[in-house]
Amino acid sequence: MPQESKPEQVRTVVQEARQEVAATRRPWYYLSRTAKSLLLLYAVVLLLFTVLAWWVHAFPVNQLDLLITREFQENPAPWLHLLMALISYPGSTLVLPTLIVLAAVIFWVLGLRLEAVVIVGLSTVSAILNVLIKLLVARPRPTAGLVEMFQRAMGTSFPSGHVMAYLAFWGVLFSLGVILFTGWRWWRILLLVVSASFVVLVGPSRIYLGDHWASDVLGSYLIGGVLLGMTLWIYLRLKRGGVLQTERVKKTTQRSKLLRSFPWK
Repeated sequence: MPQESKPEQVRTVVQEARQEVAATRRPWYYLSRTAKSLLLLYAVVLLLFTVLAWWVHAFPVNQLDLLITREFQENPAPWLHLLMALISYPGSTLVLPTLIVLAAVIFWVLGLRLEAVVIVGLSTVSAILNVLIKLLVARPRPTAGLVEMFQRAMGTSFPSGHVMAYLAFWGVLFSLGVILFTGWRWWRILLLVVSASFVVLVGPSRIYLGDHWASDVLGSYLIGGVLLGMTLWIYLRLKRGGVLQTERVKKTTQRSKLLRSFPWK
């Protein structure tokens, strides 16, 4: 019986090898069903962003934005004002660039080279894209005659640079915290909570402080979310390919896989 099963085993191995070769020969534009769904979602979001950008360019001041801002500023409690100012502060100073460099250095030292490049690269691309869109749309910021100006910012209004920058930095840190680390370690929970808090609260803070209209914030979340999603998709593909993977991380990954596969009882 063992002798009779050898031809079948050989055929199975040959078939598997052919499937692997066929997979490597797939054209560059081949996409899985999940990837196609994501691309469709990104296309819809980009379309919404384009329509929104046209709308705020044609109608820079509108009743809906004005109503939302006045609702946000209706009850300026001291604690709320302090919270909104603290949330926006890193993006208005050199604190955020310093945090970006510091995070990239930490990931690099830990052997996570690809993650370090993604952190710096995404923030850089996001900043450049924000400037280009601002130049194209050229929407004026809110003025003191329309809303309360708790702080003044320079430049044009659409989209919000703070929101895009926070999505690029804090958003990718949150994503890496989910992808790379597991368990209920205190530092992982702290990373996830802090990152998510900055991403969620930066939008309302920009409206409350009078620096941006609500449509500026919405546009930033749309375009920043697409940029973050596409970056993570590329990152995961590069990660699976072992790009910039150090030996220490490779051994740790193999050891983790071995431990997870062991039938602990």
